[in-house]
Amino acid sequence: MEEKQRKPDLWLVAAILGILIMGIVMVYSSSSIWSEYKFDDPWFFAKRQMLFASVGLVAMVALSRIPYYVWHSHSKWILIMCLVFLVAVLIPGVGMVRGGARSWIGVGMFSIQPSEFMKLGLILFLARFLSERQKKMNSFQQGFLPGLALILVPFALIMLQPDLGTGVVMVGTCMVMMFTAGARISHFMWMAAAGMAGMIALIASAPYRIKRITAFLHPWEDPLGSGFQIIQSLYAIGPGGLLGLGLGNSMQKFFYLPEPQTDFIFAVLAEELGFLGGAFILILFFILLWRGIRTSLYAPDLFGSLLALGIVGMVSIQVMINVSVVTGLIPVTGITLPLVSYGGSSLTLTLASLGLLLSVSRFSSH
Repeated sequence: MEEKQRKPDLWLVAAILGILIMGIVMVYSSSSIWSEYKFDDPWFFAKRQMLFASVGLVAMVALSRIPYYVWHSHSKWILIMCLVFLVAVLIPGVGMVRGGARSWIGVGMFSIQPSEFMKLGLILFLARFLSERQKKMNSFQQGFLPGLALILVPFALIMLQPDLGTGVVMVGTCMVMMFTAGARISHFMWMAAAGMAGMIALIASAPYRIKRITAFLHPWEDPLGSGFQIIQSLYAIGPGGLLGLGLGNSMQKFFYLPEPQTDFIFAVLAEELGFLGGAFILILFFILLWRGIRTSLYAPDLFGSLLALGIVGMVSIQVMINVSVVTGLIPVTGITLPLVSYGGSSLTLTLASLGLLLSVSRFSSH
């Protein structure tokens, strides 16, 4: 491919940095009380988040400067490495159990979450796979079924941890990519029916998932148990009003909302910065979505187009799920808010993924 590199999309860069800065501020604000209580250091989580952000930004800048099509030929080996890590995390003594899920591998003082790597690895390989099979995508046996099999293997490994939230984000992202590549709606209807049956089976097989559904439907039946998180989340959002209680003035972070720096950080943000603060960060995410889709539309080839769409789809699906959980629209899933919630693997891999998106934007025709 002839290299006609331009500057990366500055709208994308501004949106990413704006969300990241707000995220670091909110990680400190939401976690300072818990950090001081548990580690005798109110900056414990914030300092680590700044370290993760620094590593992620270096990765983002580096990947944005590497032509995205370089990864076409390496995507198979990247996927294989991600699969190896997914298998390794299931081995007792290698994988670390947190919150009932064996999803982490310890590395010194830190830990990595292989499922986060798999999301990006699968997007890369699926973009290559679909770009090479576009003419066959309207065929169920030759196009849709092989693509579905490719997705279900890592999904099954993630469900063995188990991590339903990450699995849903990964499958949802891949379905968007397959539909864009030319898969028929009828194929998705059959898959949706099978997926619904499988989802019911997965929920029924794990008592904690049933409790989450029950808590979503009737949180006040167990306000100190399964309904505790969503009730405390709504208690945070409600008093925020239009302008909020002021940065640092959240009441719910005083041991009411469990670990508010992760899944429910948006609730603390809404409590402290109000409706306007919540709307502002959602506008930044919308700008990221808009410019990401624009990058996909004007990419010079199908591989770049699908890669950009997969990355922006992954981020957008996570945002929709997280905000829906925090506001009580869907049951608790354990999905963090991209670039905002505390988390090393999630933050660094999201920034690295956005580096690839910026790389595609450097070659887009507009």
